[in-house]
Amino acid sequence: MAFSFWATEDMEWVRDRLRCRFGRPAEPVRVRTPVGQLVKSMISGRTRDAVSLGAYHRLVKIYPEWFSIARATTAEVEKVIGDVTFPDVKAQYLRDALTSVAADRPDFDLTFLGALDVESALAWLERLPGVGRKVSASTLNFSTLRMPAFVVDTHILKIMRRFGFVRGKADTRTVYDLTMTALSDWCATDLAELHVLIKRLGQTVCRADRADCRSCPIGRRCRAAAFGIRNSLQK
Repeated sequence: MAFSFWATEDMEWVRDRLRCRFGRPAEPVRVRTPVGQLVKSMISGRTRDAVSLGAYHRLVKIYPEWFSIARATTAEVEKVIGDVTFPDVKAQYLRDALTSVAADRPDFDLTFLGALDVESALAWLERLPGVGRKVSASTLNFSTLRMPAFVVDTHILKIMRRFGFVRGKADTRTVYDLTMTALSDWCATDLAELHVLIKRLGQTVCRADRADCRSCPIGRRCRAAAFGIRNSLQK
């Protein structure tokens, strides 16, 4: 049976089970500046990590200064990040977002966000074109800011729905809010580890097109797994 409520113990159990399967994620060798992480996150949606990372590296090589991306044409930026999903949309949002940043912070230094509380920092980022909760949270957590914000991508959203933590139509903001309420004492590193572990589960075991429920390390408490097993036994 899935958990009927959110509690720290619930997520600690999930984390510990996933650690047993995948091990503890390695700490990143290099951590990006807040604006660097903002750019990386904006081009990463629904794109494999290796592809988005390659696109990011090309982008910063061709445009070594952030203002140069804002001054480039959408077509020029799109050409550089052309192998990510929806490159035209992302190129436009990226230019618009960096233009907005430049208007407020001409030096593109977003370290001031670290002096704000998490909700205020999220709100500042989310006023930028194309920036939703996933991008804003990753900018705070995965950058040098190291602020406690849980990053909910498509893998996390899928597993939280299947597991029964949230209803099937729950959105990213709902998962974020519930997770942060349950894990209010967790630091940025703890939340980043949970993100990586659940994402790895979604990439390998609980995939969108096929869920291997019988080998899932958290399957015995998963609503979707229980439903699937019952159905298979009835056939």
